[in-house]
Amino acid sequence: MAGETAYTRKFRKELMAGLSSLVLLAVLARAGREMYGYEIAKAVKAEGEGGLIFKQGAIYPVLRSLNQLGLLDSRVEASAFGPPRRYYSITDEGRRALFEWQGAWKDMREFVDDALKAQGAVYEARPSA
Repeated sequence: MAGETAYTRKFRKELMAGLSSLVLLAVLARAGREMYGYEIAKAVKAEGEGGLIFKQGAIYPVLRSLNQLGLLDSRVEASAFGPPRRYYSITDEGRRALFEWQGAWKDMREFVDDALKAQGAVYEARPSA
């Protein structure tokens, strides 16, 4: 995001580390079918009203990690147009993780919202320059 401070970029990066896994599992669960990386990236972008909040290239390491954890299955298929495509689908274990992570996210979101409200933080206020 343009004009962000280094500490804000670091904060965003740390937030996205776990949330990207949650979002990718949710996209694949909702799709109910196999999808390849670029297709997943397009689906993530389409679901987010503000556009993609993490770079498309950042999706691939997360997909590989989820695959290694057994939360996704993958297979490679030759493509008539370009390099082979790796297709991903969510596993039963991935669905269980998604359910647990959704609960954890809800709890965390409520906790943070309550903490910010208790401290009198104003969401829309911007510090003066």
